[in-house]
Amino acid sequence: MRSIQRDGGPNSVLGRALTLLTAFHPGDGDLSLAELCRRTGVSKPTAHRLLQELTAWDIVERTAHGYRLGMRLFELGQLAPGQRSLRETAAPFLADLFEATHETVHLAVPDDTEVVYVHKIDGRHGPTVASRIGGRMPAYCTGVGKALLAFAPPGRLAAVVAAGLPRRTPRTIIAPGLLEKELARVRERAVAEEHEESTVGIACVAAPVLDADGTAVAAVSITGWANRLDTTRLAPAVRTAVLGISRSLMPDRTAPLG
Repeated sequence: MRSIQRDGGPNSVLGRALTLLTAFHPGDGDLSLAELCRRTGVSKPTAHRLLQELTAWDIVERTAHGYRLGMRLFELGQLAPGQRSLRETAAPFLADLFEATHETVHLAVPDDTEVVYVHKIDGRHGPTVASRIGGRMPAYCTGVGKALLAFAPPGRLAAVVAAGLPRRTPRTIIAPGLLEKELARVRERAVAEEHEESTVGIACVAAPVLDADGTAVAAVSITGWANRLDTTRLAPAVRTAVLGISRSLMPDRTAPLG
């Protein structure tokens, strides 16, 4: 079924509904109808009709000040089998890594040109890291992103480069050739490092979780202050964690880690 509305954005009813849902940003509480329309370009009559239906399904909730994401959406997210299985398998290894380092630990998966964080344990004395479970970051300038790109299927790096490499800090790698050389080093060592490339003051060391074909399905990282995180010393601990996760995901095979 197609919408006959002429406002901007997707033309399908499903596309417009998803556009409204994805208009909510980290930290948002309630959003008014006017704000949702401003963010999405969906007309008020269309948005109001779709939000009424989403409310009936408990995907969003109507409040005194507008709309907020509903509990049903959270419940559906918990049913996603692939990431749930990965998180459950990885959890004890991530906990061990955290206890050994007391630094922030991440588990991330690839999604197009970005990474999505599916698990996070906050460090006790490290910097406040803006990442959150379900949050996204560019792949080209993060430790987990480079670990995933180095062992990605053909074409993903080209898509990342085509999308652009905007500078986030003075140390961000923005030249495609330099990024390719960096990823070649990651493949040699099976470890990626980031030194203030996505955020000033933060460094991390990451390693990929590989499937039987040697393709990265996830990545694990340790993140801390750039002036005191010893990435070389911590790299073996990260590699040990991803080796354990890989072997648990493929109990009858040894994951190729370089």
